[in-house]
Amino acid sequence: MTTASDRKMIPQSGLLSAEANQAAALATFGGVLTVDLDAIIANWRKLEKTAVPAECSAVIKADAYGCGAEQVAGALNKAGCKTFFVATIEEARKVRAAVPEPAIYVLGGYFQNTGEHYTQINCRPVIGDLNELAEWDVFCRRTGWTGGAAIHIDTGMNRLGLTLAEAQAIIPRINAGDHGITLVMSHLVSAEQLNNPVNAKQLAAFRGIASEFSGVPAALANSSGVFLGAPFQFDMVRPGAALYGVNPTPEADNPMQPVVDLKARIVQIRNVERGESVGYGGTWTARRPTKLAIIAVGYADGYFRAASSNDGTRGAEVIVAGKRCPVAGRVSMDLIAIDITDLPPNAARRGHMVTLLGEGITVDELAHHFGTIGYEVLTSLGRRYARIYKDGNVAEPLARPASAQAVEQQTPAPPSIEQPASAPPLPG
Repeated sequence: MTTASDRKMIPQSGLLSAEANQAAALATFGGVLTVDLDAIIANWRKLEKTAVPAECSAVIKADAYGCGAEQVAGALNKAGCKTFFVATIEEARKVRAAVPEPAIYVLGGYFQNTGEHYTQINCRPVIGDLNELAEWDVFCRRTGWTGGAAIHIDTGMNRLGLTLAEAQAIIPRINAGDHGITLVMSHLVSAEQLNNPVNAKQLAAFRGIASEFSGVPAALANSSGVFLGAPFQFDMVRPGAALYGVNPTPEADNPMQPVVDLKARIVQIRNVERGESVGYGGTWTARRPTKLAIIAVGYADGYFRAASSNDGTRGAEVIVAGKRCPVAGRVSMDLIAIDITDLPPNAARRGHMVTLLGEGITVDELAHHFGTIGYEVLTSLGRRYARIYKDGNVAEPLARPASAQAVEQQTPAPPSIEQPASAPPLPG
C-alpha cells in the first residue's frame, strides 16, 4: 500500500511508467524526504513486545517528530495502537481526522473555555495543575461530558504536573468514584542513563502516589524508560523518539530501525585550485586541487549550520555515489558544498541525488554533528522537501509540501477564546 496526500502535481498520463511519474513529480524539488512507515510499525511492535503486558501508546506530537502525524497515526492505528499523545488541541484535531477511534491525550493541558474543542474531536486533556482540574470539573459538570482526562504528577522534572502533595490531596475525591480520570502519569528526567539514581527516586515516588489512584491506569516510561525494565512500565508506556529511529539506549547499540531517508540534489559540479577558500567567511581552504558538488539543501531545510567544516575541524559527511564525502566550508541557507575529489570520474553529476540521512548516516550521527539530539534533527527537517511515504516497500511521492497544501486548503481557524481573569475554585 502507498500513501499520498496530494496527487495534483503528479502526472497522470497513462503513457508514463510509475517511475517516470515519480521522477517528473520530484523534478522541481531540491530534496526528497522518505519516511518508512513499515519501520515505524516495526519499532512500535518491538517496544510493545518489550513492555508486555503494558499497553504501548505512541507520542506523535510535533507532526510525529517531523514525520507526518496523520500518516504515522493511520499506520500505527492499523497496526493496533489504540492511544496517542499530542502537544496541542490543533495537533489532536489533525490526528483525529486520520484516526476516528483511538484515545488522544493532549499534553499541553486544559484552559478554561476550551472544553468544547475537546468534545468536538473527543480528545482528553492531560491536567497538571489544580486550577486546570477545577476548570475541567466545572466544564464536565455543566455539560455532562464524560470523555475523560489524565492527571500529570511531577516526580522530579519540575516542569508540568501536580506536586506530590497536591496529588495526595485529591486522592479522596478520586477514590470517591465518578471522577472521569482515565490515566495518571509522570515523566522521567534521565531515563536514557541506565544508572542515574534519579530514575529510582522517580520510580519510588510515582509508584507510591499512583497506587493510591484506585483503578486508574498508570504511565511513567517514555522511549528510554521502556528499556529500564518492567518496574517502570506500569499499565502503559509512551514512546516517542524511538518510534522514529532515535536511539533510546545511547549507552548501547540502537535497537530501533531507521525511519527517515533524506536526499538532496546536486545543482553544480565545480573545481577549485589548491589554496582557494569555499563558502561564507572563507573558513575552509582547499589543500589540493578539489572537485566540489554543490547540494540544494541548507539550514533553511533543517540541515544545521553546525555541520559546517573549517580548516581545523571536520564537519558532517554526505553519501555520494555510495561513498562518504565531507562537507566543505559553511552550510548556508540553501546550499552546502561537498568535497567529492576522491570519487571516480563522472561518479557524481549535476542532477544526481546524494544522501544526507540514511545509507548508514543515522539520525543520532547527524545530531552529533549538529550539536544537538535526534529529536531536534527530526523536528527541524524543512518543509521544502518532497515527501515520500513507504508502505509495504512501495512508495509514491507527496508532491507538494505541507505548507503549500495548507495555503491551498485555507482551513478556517477555531474561534478565539476569551480567557477569564481568574480560575474558579476547586470543587469539593
